Amino acid sequence: MSVATTGIYIRLQLTRPDFRLDVDLALAAHEITVLFGASGSGKTTLLRCVAGLERASQAHIRVGNAVWQDSARGVFLPTWQRPLGYVFQEASLFAHLNVRENLEYGLRRMHKTPPDAAAITLDAAIELLGLQTLLARRPQDLSGGERQRVAIARALCAQPQLLLLDEPLAGLDQARREDILPWLERLRDQLHTPMLYVTHAADEMARLAHTLVVLEQGRVRRVGPVAEVLAQLESPVVLGDDVGALLQGSMAERDAQWHLARVDFEGGSLWLRDSQHALGTRVRLRILARDVSITTAEPQHTSIQNVLPCVVDALQGDAHPSQVLVRLRCGSALLLARITARAAAALQLQPGLAVWAQIKAVALLN
Repeated sequence: MSVATTGIYIRLQLTRPDFRLDVDLALAAHEITVLFGASGSGKTTLLRCVAGLERASQAHIRVGNAVWQDSARGVFLPTWQRPLGYVFQEASLFAHLNVRENLEYGLRRMHKTPPDAAAITLDAAIELLGLQTLLARRPQDLSGGERQRVAIARALCAQPQLLLLDEPLAGLDQARREDILPWLERLRDQLHTPMLYVTHAADEMARLAHTLVVLEQGRVRRVGPVAEVLAQLESPVVLGDDVGALLQGSMAERDAQWHLARVDFEGGSLWLRDSQHALGTRVRLRILARDVSITTAEPQHTSIQNVLPCVVDALQGDAHPSQVLVRLRCGSALLLARITARAAAALQLQPGLAVWAQIKAVALLN
């Protein structure tokens, strides 16, 4: 399940009476690209054009070395000829088939795969998404999260060169979303299949994305590595209490006495609740701006365990005039802090000033 290192190229122009989609994207292979934005921004339309379910008037779509559409040369592969898997908001499983039979249906869409690989593909999908105990059940006997896991596995059975997921968790309650997110992370970490993942949920985007594409009114507003895009202050991608930064680190030490673990990253280290990850495991951390405070002197006798030396990188007014967002640079890593404008003035914060960041909470996303 791989695509050539040439990656994915998508150029689309589609015009409707009240909407225009105009995008030009070059994406890396073997990654999850999250398409993020408000309802009506063009996320699903972009996905449907890539799948061939809608035909853009001007388009060039290339996956690896294969051209799926080139309007300049009159090339347009219909959906059934595009080696893709598509997972919708609703699982859309066949009610008269059990789980195994639904998965076997996916095998029929395999593209140029030797027959002896079919069983390996099916077994791998079952193992990857933990479906061993569900194979004899009918869709109506599954929870919403289980149905979506089956739908994803069925899409994988087609051995796609590109997997498209259109808000696969949107119809699930919070408990079911939390159940399925670890399986999606496993999918990300163990497969080499590139994915386009549509969502408007900040937590899904933060947990899953390698590359973040932010759409607004049919156009690409931001694109880049997810941590870099989220750290931009001008017109923040995420608003309200979800504004924050992402850090990549590794489990470095375990304190058995206090049930804590230390995560090292390029700008320092952080202590957090021990999750029993093996030492050396790569992890992703999320730190919300509301959980970061700033001091110009090293704190003493404080209950806050994570205090990092940083440098003020930039300041930007927040949505309310009483607050500002401060971007802090800790080594090569970036943090965001939301503080009052009065506090920023009292501390005389300006780019280049050495400060200390006090981090009240850290979320482990793995």
